[in-house]
Amino acid sequence: MSATQPIRQICQLTEFKNYYLKEHPNPRNYAMIVFGLNTALRISDILKTTWDMVYDFDNEMYRPHLYVREQKTGKETMIALNQSVISALDSLKSTNTASEQYLFPSQKNRDMPISRYQAFRIIKKAATDTNLPEHISCHSLRKTFGYHAWKNGTPPALLMDIFNHSSYQITKRYLCIEQDDKDNVFFQINL
Repeated sequence: MSATQPIRQICQLTEFKNYYLKEHPNPRNYAMIVFGLNTALRISDILKTTWDMVYDFDNEMYRPHLYVREQKTGKETMIALNQSVISALDSLKSTNTASEQYLFPSQKNRDMPISRYQAFRIIKKAATDTNLPEHISCHSLRKTFGYHAWKNGTPPALLMDIFNHSSYQITKRYLCIEQDDKDNVFFQINL
């Protein structure tokens, strides 16, 4: 059994991300994927996020940060909401805006978020239909964030803090370092 993988290739990531924007338009599903790719949260924390956590209804503006107490660890974290997240949420906001409502509500019961299983099905469908490798799941969103942050020069120690990991070994597994990543180090040094 192989572990969940990040989406490494930018072209594949773009196609996957845009699946629910262009191929099968669905603002909720698109926003959930973009939100997951850009916040590095676990799916359980993504699904429990409500509009009032990301949007200040009194001032009619997005909050600069999302504050979350992680369900798995109980640790608090503060996440900056970047332009990709805000744009995706803006598209979604026109379809559901109640301040207590979940960002990603169930179609059967709008007072509840979609289930983890439904989130998995949404992600798996986009992955399958865009011909991504087999081992893509909800956790791939979190791992993809880490992989691309690391490839763009973010120090692993900072990623460890962002992920709220208790050890560097866990973060190292998240980065899914492969032989070609190691080879590139040798080719770049070339003393």
